Amino acid sequence: MESARADDGHKTAHPKAMIRPIVIMIILVALVLGGIFAWQSFIGRMMKKGMMAGATAPQTVATIVAAPVSWQSRTQAVGSLRAVRGADLASQASGVVDKIEFESGAEVRAGTALLRLKPYDDPAKLAQLEAAAVLAEQTYQRDQEQFAAQAISQATLDSDVSILKSAHAQVAAQQALIEEKIVRAPFAGKLGIRLVDEGQYLSAGTTVVTLQALDPILIDFYVPQQALASLKVGQAAMATVDTYPGTRFKGTVTSINSKVDTASRNVQVRASFANADRRLIPGMYANVEIDSAEAGSELALPQTAITYNAYGDTVFVVKQAGVDASGKPQSVAEQRFVQLGPTRGDQVAVRSGIAAGDVIVTVGQMKLRNGTPVVVNNTVQPPNDISPTPPNE
Repeated sequence: MESARADDGHKTAHPKAMIRPIVIMIILVALVLGGIFAWQSFIGRMMKKGMMAGATAPQTVATIVAAPVSWQSRTQAVGSLRAVRGADLASQASGVVDKIEFESGAEVRAGTALLRLKPYDDPAKLAQLEAAAVLAEQTYQRDQEQFAAQAISQATLDSDVSILKSAHAQVAAQQALIEEKIVRAPFAGKLGIRLVDEGQYLSAGTTVVTLQALDPILIDFYVPQQALASLKVGQAAMATVDTYPGTRFKGTVTSINSKVDTASRNVQVRASFANADRRLIPGMYANVEIDSAEAGSELALPQTAITYNAYGDTVFVVKQAGVDASGKPQSVAEQRFVQLGPTRGDQVAVRSGIAAGDVIVTVGQMKLRNGTPVVVNNTVQPPNDISPTPPNE
């Protein structure tokens, strides 16, 4: 009995002995977690304090004073060059090439024979028809004398006239047939690359060579319908092509299309450019600029001063905001929405949102928000050229 009681007492004391280690473990885990949370809270407070200190620290920016400048409105477009006259020359008749009388790339005058097809018996037929026409002429003259002597009737004389006209018509038709086998330059210009060889059979309409009149040369381009108010025939135009960097070609607006394209709401414009040196050739693309007839005035800023956003374009204006803790005058940034106008080079016109005399931030906007203190340092300024050029030019 005593042994059984001893065993019961041992079993009752065992759960109590297990509670102490569990409690100790829970306390240790709580201390570790508490330390972690305390450390994270400390880091968060320090980061917040640092960010607040950085937000209130003055930011160094470059500025410019907004002022009205003389502004020449300019229409810019991309166009394609085309010859004032151009054609793909081809034979009107089919046949075998007999002679090629030109070189690729040569300059030719209007009417120059370039290619001849084999005539075969065409000249003989022409000689036969010409002989028949001569006989008809002689017969008509002889019958005129007979008619004057009242030896023949008027009907016979009328028949002679009809035969004579028919003979001349057949001669003209044969001459036209022979001429169809000769390809001639319809106008003066520069030939392209020869596309056929002697002895080759040509079907009617097969291109032989391209002919382009290159001086002057035309540029066709499209502008928005809003630009029509500032365009007129006779205006000066400037063009550049990437083939000749830094070279500006001078031309004149020669025509404006009489309708606006309903799909794009653009209108086609054509300008003519002198091209005596043949540097411009059809098919090139060119950047075209046309200045409006009258110059105006705009508030112009460097394009770097503008922060472009989908919800609106903005600038930062530097304003005086009392004094700082040391008693020095303090400047802060104020964000404003602006309405922009046309651009030219590195500049953009500002139509509303700022006034003349406002101090505008040109460098350092990414660090600013409303009320950020700023320090002005204008030793470095962004480009502000109306006609910028690459550094290597």
